[in-house]
Amino acid sequence: MFGHSADGDMIRIKIASPASKTVRDLLKEKLDQLQCHFTWGPQKEIIDLDDMVYRLQDSIDLNLKYKARSYNQLAFVNCLQGNSEEAIQNLQEAEKILRENHKDTFERRSIITYGNYAWVHYHMGELTKAQSYLDKLEIICKPLTDGPRYTAMIPEVYGEKGWSLLRSAAQHYEEAMECFEKALEEDPDNTEWIMGYATVLFRLESIPGTREKYKSSQCVNHLQRVLELDPDESLAMVMLALKLQQDNQKKEANELVERALQKSPDVPKVLRNAAKFYRLERAVEKAIELLEKALGITPMNSVLHDQIGMCYRVQLLELFKNPLSSDPQYPEFQQKMVLINHCKHHFGKAFEHRPKTATKSQLDYADICIRNGEYSDAAEVYSKLLKLEGIRPENMQKIYLQAGAFEMYRRKSDLNAVNLLQKGLKIKNNTHDWKLCYKHLDKWVNRKLCRDAHNSKALGVKGFLYQMDGHKSEAIEYFEKALEFDPSNEEYLSALCELRLSFEEHHEL
Repeated sequence: MFGHSADGDMIRIKIASPASKTVRDLLKEKLDQLQCHFTWGPQKEIIDLDDMVYRLQDSIDLNLKYKARSYNQLAFVNCLQGNSEEAIQNLQEAEKILRENHKDTFERRSIITYGNYAWVHYHMGELTKAQSYLDKLEIICKPLTDGPRYTAMIPEVYGEKGWSLLRSAAQHYEEAMECFEKALEEDPDNTEWIMGYATVLFRLESIPGTREKYKSSQCVNHLQRVLELDPDESLAMVMLALKLQQDNQKKEANELVERALQKSPDVPKVLRNAAKFYRLERAVEKAIELLEKALGITPMNSVLHDQIGMCYRVQLLELFKNPLSSDPQYPEFQQKMVLINHCKHHFGKAFEHRPKTATKSQLDYADICIRNGEYSDAAEVYSKLLKLEGIRPENMQKIYLQAGAFEMYRRKSDLNAVNLLQKGLKIKNNTHDWKLCYKHLDKWVNRKLCRDAHNSKALGVKGFLYQMDGHKSEAIEYFEKALEFDPSNEEYLSALCELRLSFEEHHEL
């Protein structure tokens, strides 16, 4: 079909026919069946894409093992960012590495790369090329499975999926663990999958609300197994050292860290974990030295900035104990200001490219601002954090706790504080942060009721606290008291109705 441009020249106008739409839709249905980065969950809204690019590029530049894995995931991220041509180049590099390093198992290991190729070509509108990769996958997968037509659930696929999920967001760690378990069922001595399983356990055990599910010995056993199969795996050494440090096996832990640093003196992940070990041993200067060295190798690494910030904060909190640090006449005051600037710089760098995932760094930054009297800066950080979506519940609880405490004790805004702390309590788990939310609210309630026993807000919050504790009759009593002084409060009426119904059902059983 033809039309006319503004200056009268004839131009061609393309109109998609219903048939081409149908072809695209049918192709999309096939693509959705694939096992590759485009079907594994983490998408634009829950990963910080810029930071992911830096991390993947670092692992490629450092020539670490499993470079093909990094190129595959980088292709996915580039495609999400609209850089489809770069994504194709990434996949070409991944394919080349797999052909060179895995001649005998290339086809098994190419399933994910070919799946990614198909998706990138689909996003580029090159439907014939996308279909050609589906055809290749069908030929590869036919002898490997009786199941899906275009993929095969083999250890290589489960393992790659596990690493991809592990690299993305904490809410996918448990799914990553299941993938490594499946990979190890068929290939129990594969150090790549054992290391993946150990890594996901290591991370899960550090997350409040999930650590209780996992025994530390599980992670220790898997790291020890990695070192049995590969005695030179230095990252496993430092991770094992951190676990042994927790169990107070200091001598063996120290030896492992020293050995790892001798074997891999220039690997940022080894340096970072060794630095964490020394920081926990209060050897903060040694930790900073290692982290600065790692940062020199990977200058855009946000996790390193966070770790350096934590080291400077240890020194800052120690200095706060010295009364001279609050007097500008003394050198301790200048030292304090230098440490505050170091903390703010590094925590700021830690979340610069990770606004969605580096919530802890942002909370640490806000805490430093509060300690320095910069309340407006802290308020801005909390405001941004409270608007985030898709945050893990335990991270959101920590945000509510710290923002609520800030409103209560620094801004003297009781209503805002109570609202935030109640939201933190509604995230039900037995974490330290849950207990602190409760403690702050309980303290506030008792203070208010001492001054005015008829304060409806305080009576309502007291009812809420009893409700959270599971003490239904006491909760009913306090909500009824609150309604005596605020009879039209819908929140109290709703809570009272729910409690009475639940109370009656319980007593009917």
